[in-house]
Amino acid sequence: MSINRVMISGNLTRDAEIRSTQSGMAILGFGVAVNDRRKNQQTGEWEDYPNFVDCTMFGTRGEKLQPYLTKGTKVAIEGKLRYSSWERDGQRRSKLEVIVDELEFMSSRNGNNANQGYDNGMTAGYAPQPAPMAAPVAAPIVDASASVYDEDIPF
Repeated sequence: MSINRVMISGNLTRDAEIRSTQSGMAILGFGVAVNDRRKNQQTGEWEDYPNFVDCTMFGTRGEKLQPYLTKGTKVAIEGKLRYSSWERDGQRRSKLEVIVDELEFMSSRNGNNANQGYDNGMTAGYAPQPAPMAAPVAAPIVDASASVYDEDIPF
C-alpha cells in the first residue's frame, strides 16, 4: 500500500492564473518556492536551496481564491502528487505537480507573517463532509480596542 500525500509551505513565485476546461471547470495554476536545507561539503555551513513546485487547484475554490494568490504570498498546502507526460514538437516532456486539496494563508494582506485575521475563513481546504463547503470569504479585521471602554467593565 502507498499513500500519496504532500505538505509544503512557501511563497508564491507568481500570481495565480485561472483557465478553464472545455466543459467550463476552472483550473487554477500557481507556483510555490520552498527551501531545502543542505550542508555544503566544502564549507561545512548549512545552506538553503530553493525548489519550485507547480500547484493546481480545480473548481470554484480556485476561482474564489485566485485574486488572493499573488506573488510573494506565503501559503501552506496539502495535496497529492501527480506526474504528467506528453509529447510536443517531437520532444518528450513531463512534470510533477501538486494537486491542492487544502490551502491555508500564512501571511496577512499587507505582507507580514503575523496572521492578523487574514486566514480566518480563508482556509481553502476541505474534509469529507455531507454538506457542500461554502465559498471562502475574508473575515473583516476588527479593532476591539475601539469598541471596548473601561467604564463598561463592571469591576
